[in-house]
Amino acid sequence: MEIAENAALVVVDVQKGFEEEGFWGARNNPGADDNIASLIDAWQETGRPVVFVRHDSRKPQSPLRPGYAGNGFKEYVERRRGKGVGAELLVTKSVNSAFYGEPDLDAWLKGAGVAQFVVVGIQTNMCVETTARMGGNLGYEVIVPLDATHTFDLEGPFGWRRSAQELAEATAVSLHGGGFAKVVTTRELVDRP
Repeated sequence: MEIAENAALVVVDVQKGFEEEGFWGARNNPGADDNIASLIDAWQETGRPVVFVRHDSRKPQSPLRPGYAGNGFKEYVERRRGKGVGAELLVTKSVNSAFYGEPDLDAWLKGAGVAQFVVVGIQTNMCVETTARMGGNLGYEVIVPLDATHTFDLEGPFGWRRSAQELAEATAVSLHGGGFAKVVTTRELVDRP
């Protein structure tokens, strides 16, 4: 697997509000934050572009709503913003896909000649998956290090309930098997010569 010299890292919704377990429920992958941090560090050290995406929820009770402390990035992300030598962008959105945010992510990537991006963050089966799918549809080569994402247990129709781990695995199968993205591990991206 080749990582382009200008491959972007898209860090999706790594916000304090996702720490509110009472709102979201049980999560998977407790190592996700360490993996996200190591990928940001690796991208910044190599001068590659990093995109930080923040979800500004329109729901008044959401821990991600603007004006609420949970809307802010987790501390380890905030400490890294502005520290790289490569290009950096902040995208804000109120829907699942980072491609429907402000400023226009697709235009920014294309303007920089970026054809490949890595997407990490929260939630695996929501904003990470939607951003990866749209990226694939738009013609980008998308890479998802699954262990640099996490999600929460969820109930759907017919009383069906899936654990966070089951949802993450289903996302990986859909993205990788469906040709939207290549699903890898953080180590495959960080431990490169």
